[in-house]
Amino acid sequence: MTELTHRVVDVGDGRIHCVEAGTGPMVLFVHGFPESWYSWRHQLHALAEGGFRAVALDVRGYGRSSKPTAIEAYRLLALAGDNVGVVRALGEDTAVIVGHDWGAPIAWTSALIRPDVFRAVGSLSVPFNLRGDVRPSEAWKTLAGAEEFYQEYFQQPGRAEAEMEADVRAWLTGFYFTASGDAPPFVPGEGSIATIPRGGRMRDRMVFPSALPSWLTQGDLDYYVEEFERAGFTGGLNRYRNVDRDFDDLAVYAGVPITVPALFVGGSRDGATMWGTSAIERFPQTVPNLRRSVILEGCGHWTQQERPAEVNAELLAFLRSL
Repeated sequence: MTELTHRVVDVGDGRIHCVEAGTGPMVLFVHGFPESWYSWRHQLHALAEGGFRAVALDVRGYGRSSKPTAIEAYRLLALAGDNVGVVRALGEDTAVIVGHDWGAPIAWTSALIRPDVFRAVGSLSVPFNLRGDVRPSEAWKTLAGAEEFYQEYFQQPGRAEAEMEADVRAWLTGFYFTASGDAPPFVPGEGSIATIPRGGRMRDRMVFPSALPSWLTQGDLDYYVEEFERAGFTGGLNRYRNVDRDFDDLAVYAGVPITVPALFVGGSRDGATMWGTSAIERFPQTVPNLRRSVILEGCGHWTQQERPAEVNAELLAFLRSL
C-alpha cells in the first residue's frame, strides 16, 4: 500500500497534524466526532493510487494537533482558517475539501467562505443547510421533547467528558456501534443516543455488541482508544459548544449557496442524513453545482469506514470530473 507520511504544520495560531499519501491535485479530508485522521485510512490509499495527493488532518483539539483551552477557539471560522493554513503550509494554492460528520459543516463552510482556495467540496453524512432564523440552542428545545437533545447534553464543560473518560474503550465501542448500520433498528418510543433522559447519560441508550462489526477491527478501536485516552474529548466537544457563535459569525452568509462543484454521500440508516432529508431536497437551490447525491442503503453514520469501496468509487469519479 502507498506509504503514509505524518507531519505537523504551522497554521498561524497553532499546529495541525496531517497524514498524506500520493502526488497530484490535493484532496483535504476533515474528520468528525469522535474520530481522527485515521477515519480516512481507506481513502488515503485509494486516492493516492488514483493519482491524487490525499491529506487527512487531525482537527484542532484532536490527536497531535493544537488544543486551545478557550471554547471559542473551536468556532467554524477558526477551523476553516486551519484548513486554509494546511493547504498553504503544504505548498498548494487550492484543494478539494471533503468532510464527514462535524467535518462536513467544516468543509461546507470552508468552501462557502473561501471558494478561491477550495475549488470543490465533498460531504459525507451531513448535507449543506442554509443558516436559518432560529438559533441552534433554541431549536434543540423542540427536538427532544421531555428529554435532552444530545448537542444540549454536550454543552456543559466537563459533563459529557466525565461519562466518556470514565471508560474510553467501552464508551467508544458503544457509540461507534450504536450509530452504525450494524446496530439494531431504532424503535420509535424507546429512545436513541440522539436524546438523553434528563439527568442521565448517553451510554444508557447505547447498544454494546458482543463482537465488533466487520468494518471496525480491534486494531482500529485500539488506535481510537489510545488517541482519546491521551488527548481527551474536550477539544471535540468544544465544537458543539460553538454552534450559537457560528450562527452569529456566519450571519453575513445567510441565504448564500455553495457555488463550487459538490458531492454528497449519506447512509439510509444514518440519523444525520435522515434528519437532513429536507436539506437534501433543497440542494438544487442551496448547492446548484452538485454533481451527485448518493444514499448508501443500509449504511450507518460512519460512512467512509462502513462502506469504503463505494465511497472511494464516488470520490474518484467526482474528482476526475472536475
